[in-house]
Amino acid sequence: MSSDTTAGEVGTYDIAQIMTAIPHRYPFLLVDRVVELVKDVSCVGIKNVTINENFFQGHFPTMPVMPGVLIIECMAQTAAVLVVETLGPEWAGKLVYFMTVDNAKFRKPVVPGDQMRVHVKKERQRGNIWKFSAEAKVDGKVVAEATYAAMILDR
Repeated sequence: MSSDTTAGEVGTYDIAQIMTAIPHRYPFLLVDRVVELVKDVSCVGIKNVTINENFFQGHFPTMPVMPGVLIIECMAQTAAVLVVETLGPEWAGKLVYFMTVDNAKFRKPVVPGDQMRVHVKKERQRGNIWKFSAEAKVDGKVVAEATYAAMILDR
């Protein structure tokens, strides 16, 4: 994390710090960087979409489009970084399981060359259950949105 932060705000996370915070690894680690994080409030993650992604081999070879379920997963991974930063380093690497995904909308395809910014906002938390709303944007335009709930397990 960078040290130039204000009250409640945390600096950026690079890929090494993300890999410390959440257990995902290639080919399923979908967040390349966190550029904004306010503990217990919100987080913005970046996914740089390249033709080298393994899913483009089959989705779709003649017209590569990032699968919507992976956009939703990117939202969840961004939220997981927010959870770990909010709860503290002892929660790093804990598993976060989807419970619900609601109101998912996909407005525009995400394709190789896009930089997707995932804006996650914590809606509420009760115990180990968290609810979030998220928007994925490319060039400032919403390409996908959803609300979802997740359970954080202390395994």
